[in-house]
Amino acid sequence: MGTTTPSRIQTDVAIIGAGTAGLHALREVRRANKDFYLIDHGPLGTTCARVGCMPSKSALHAAAVWAARRQLTALGVTGVDQLDIDLQAAWAHVRGQRAHFAASAADQARQAAGERLLHGRARLIEPTLIEIETPEGALHLHARRVIIATGSRPVLPRFLDSVRERTVTTDELFDLPTLPRSVGVLGLGAVGLEMGVALARLGVRVIGADQAARVAGISDPQIASRARECFDHLMPLWLGAQARVERARDDVRITAGKQSETVDVLLAALGRQANVDGLDLDEAGIPLDRKGIPVFDRATLQVGKLPIFIAGDANAERPLLHEAADQGAIAGYNACVETPLRFARKVPLGIAFCAPDVVTVGAAWDELDADRIVVGSAEAARNGRAIIEDSTHGLLRVYADAGSGRLLGASMVTAGGEHLGQWLAWAVQQRETARDLLAGVFYHPTLEEMLQSALQDIVRQIDTGASHPLGVLPLAPQDKASAP
Repeated sequence: MGTTTPSRIQTDVAIIGAGTAGLHALREVRRANKDFYLIDHGPLGTTCARVGCMPSKSALHAAAVWAARRQLTALGVTGVDQLDIDLQAAWAHVRGQRAHFAASAADQARQAAGERLLHGRARLIEPTLIEIETPEGALHLHARRVIIATGSRPVLPRFLDSVRERTVTTDELFDLPTLPRSVGVLGLGAVGLEMGVALARLGVRVIGADQAARVAGISDPQIASRARECFDHLMPLWLGAQARVERARDDVRITAGKQSETVDVLLAALGRQANVDGLDLDEAGIPLDRKGIPVFDRATLQVGKLPIFIAGDANAERPLLHEAADQGAIAGYNACVETPLRFARKVPLGIAFCAPDVVTVGAAWDELDADRIVVGSAEAARNGRAIIEDSTHGLLRVYADAGSGRLLGASMVTAGGEHLGQWLAWAVQQRETARDLLAGVFYHPTLEEMLQSALQDIVRQIDTGASHPLGVLPLAPQDKASAP
């Protein structure tokens, strides 16, 4: 029996991966009127829609609504302790929303690519020659430019092999038809913390373990301490020790240090790895770093001097949706021009939506020289809106240059942190100073007044000889004539 020669096709741009980065790259390729193929082995639908941002926020919202019942007692509502939740019905609701978001994202890929969507697994034979294994057989696709946007998958260490049948990854969690009674969360980064908090508030017994000493990647020690206080009452946080796991009849025993518990299921939230290992990049002559990631220019996203660009989780730099969208657009644009353009990258912003939110903006604490910055702090316990909403455990710390007062970054654990973080990211990117930002409008009573307090703290430290009040700026001489 003879072998079948793969079919050969050609195109301007081949995009490998139909996730967020791939779809944003496709938008730019279509805008440039270039011929293309979009390649994905499925399932279609972005990581955010299927297993990440959206289903996790649905679970967090359901958990927050249920947990809010406790506030009714202070308003004179009786019978709160008799309320019950059908956990499986709540989980079915979350999974239903997840199905909606996933289907919408999958439809977007189909509509955007049409007949140029190829279902199959790709590998690079040469930098611009791709072999695709499709259900109908192998294809050889030759492209002038290639965009790698293959996303990522959860890390699953070998030490979990013995309990794999009782372990789910963050990609698999929302495939569970029902929730277990107890879960051990291994890894308390943003995703692990979010899902641990959501499950605990819904009524699942949760144990959280991480060999790191702080949750959610927090480097500011004061924010880390406050975050532990905020969440330790929801689930025991076993920090700073390597967890060990073993089968215990039908359960799993998780041990860290002197602490040990049995749980029904383990949730592995131990980070993500780029989906580039199946592309045979090394054999195709693509330069790789020690972790197997293509060596690329972060301003152009070009891999070496090759006609290849890499975007989104595939380059393992900032695995976040807004970053994947930006990088996809950059890669798509540069794949359509003769000379790649260098693009500015946005200020880092990370949010764990845990109510209170854990947020890091701009430069992290451990990236700064403590002798060259000032820190402005604000306590939620002193904010009127936080007191009204019974959200007084928050803390905000804003970092500014000690000489100029220019904002450099911030870390916080507070209600409304997602909004404060967004505002601060804009301010850091615009190179605002504490005094200039303080001159903006702060309505009362709002949680945003915590930022006002932190900025006032900064200005008092660096501008001790100020001749005019904090928060207002005098008119320049040329403006006085037109002042009302």
